[in-house]
Amino acid sequence: MKQYSHLTIISYIVGPILIVVSHLGSLLIISTGLSWGAGLWAVWLYIIRMLATTGIYHRLLTHNSYQAPASVLCVGSIVAASAGQMGPSWWKAHHMTHHQYSDQEQDPHSPYMPFKGIKGFWWSQAGWLFSPQFFPSKLPTDVESNVVLKIIDRLHFIPTIALGVLSYYIGGTEYLGAFFLSTTVLFHGVATVNSLSHILGEQPFITNDHSRNSWLVAFLTLGEGWHNLHHAFQSSARHGITVREGQVAYLPDPTFWFIRVLEFLKLGSKVRVPSETELIARTRNQNCQNSVVKAKAKTLV
Repeated sequence: MKQYSHLTIISYIVGPILIVVSHLGSLLIISTGLSWGAGLWAVWLYIIRMLATTGIYHRLLTHNSYQAPASVLCVGSIVAASAGQMGPSWWKAHHMTHHQYSDQEQDPHSPYMPFKGIKGFWWSQAGWLFSPQFFPSKLPTDVESNVVLKIIDRLHFIPTIALGVLSYYIGGTEYLGAFFLSTTVLFHGVATVNSLSHILGEQPFITNDHSRNSWLVAFLTLGEGWHNLHHAFQSSARHGITVREGQVAYLPDPTFWFIRVLEFLKLGSKVRVPSETELIARTRNQNCQNSVVKAKAKTLV
């Protein structure tokens, strides 16, 4: 924490506080109920902010899976910050550390380190946010050198608070409760990538960690649950890919569809996806690899 100014430390600490407030604020719906309008507001906020988290923070900012104008990155970062996902520097720093030390001692949110079982699940789901691990050991220089992104990072809490105020302005306490509920569910949805996607699911690709492809997490996170593919091919803009009976199979991936929409609108380009040959070569099924080798041999003959 020596690298941080006092204002940055205070700014970052606001993040977990807002998440706790969001959990408590969700209780408002017990007294207000949830009309169709408020329910749709909660769902809309969930989808748009989840896409900003997965499509902008994760696949664009962190892994450069595609390219986009600075305006898309900045606006998307503001939307992601409004979900209580902290700022772009903080987010990228933690995620890159996760990949570098996945399921090892230095991994900030592994369900296997420093705890296992139920304690490990709780740690990866939320517990690590209330520990010294919450502060990244080093912030990414590329994000820190971007003045706009750095400002968004340090003032990450303002979009969240502003969206709460807007919700109240639109529909009073009921819509404020819907905002809190949406933010809370989204927080836990994103967190399941840290926890459940390293505990439950398939491992079609070879990696040096416990990452897995999980249908449940993919549903909650609009495609991020295909986590084993992501760890095998970190720069891939498409996570929804697996291998079955020697054949590459494509899975539902709404975040990838979102990237394709950006590409169609000329707001995204140079979308990176591994070739089927690369995918097969990384599969755990040796028979699948052998079939590809034989097929190539026949082609050469």
